[in-house]
Amino acid sequence: MLLEMKVIARIHSDFPQQFGIPRQSGIVPELSARIVFEPEFRDAHALRGIEGFSHIWLIWLFSESVRGGWSPTVRPPRLGGNERVGVFASRSPFRPNPIGLSCVRLERVELSSPEGPLLFVSGADLMDGTPIFDIKPYVAYADAHPDAASGFAPDPGLAEALEVGFPPELLALVPEDRREALTAVLAADPRPRYQDDPERIYGMAFAGLDVRFRVAGRALTVVGIKPAGTEDKQ
Repeated sequence: MLLEMKVIARIHSDFPQQFGIPRQSGIVPELSARIVFEPEFRDAHALRGIEGFSHIWLIWLFSESVRGGWSPTVRPPRLGGNERVGVFASRSPFRPNPIGLSCVRLERVELSSPEGPLLFVSGADLMDGTPIFDIKPYVAYADAHPDAASGFAPDPGLAEALEVGFPPELLALVPEDRREALTAVLAADPRPRYQDDPERIYGMAFAGLDVRFRVAGRALTVVGIKPAGTEDKQ
């Protein structure tokens, strides 16, 4: 049976590219995003009662990972990119159906705006413009399992957080309402897990900025901030 999936909404976040996006939703709760519904679904009645839930599930498309065919095994970055596990034992975007699932906090609902009804969320791990197929309420007694085993992906806790060195003159170039979120994203270590070159300078697009940094041990140092798309002067 062929089933057509409709895009009901798109999320707007501070990540125009994949690099830097937290590995899972909720890791960086300081991140804010906005969900805008497609014209066909801009009906406030469809959101009636959603304000009573603190969190929601987003079912979305890995739009940058759509490809023909699939592999039964993948190499999770958490395992160094070398060890293979079954695709259904992973959260890899390279799946038979490239669908993602994220739990985010629902901060507020705006039913009337020039863009129609809006949902404002925090803690999302989605790229700007990501298509959303469905939204469902998170129900704590049914969805939370404190005794669940996490296989090869245990909770990293605070032990893996990097110490971020952000020179004041560079931090001043970041909009005040984005500073806390950017710092938290950097502390979560945006590098691929298999990369550990202390001399390498990484570039990350965030909220219209090009953020440059390097990591040595557990210390991340921001070395440059400029508007995204600005050419380096020789």
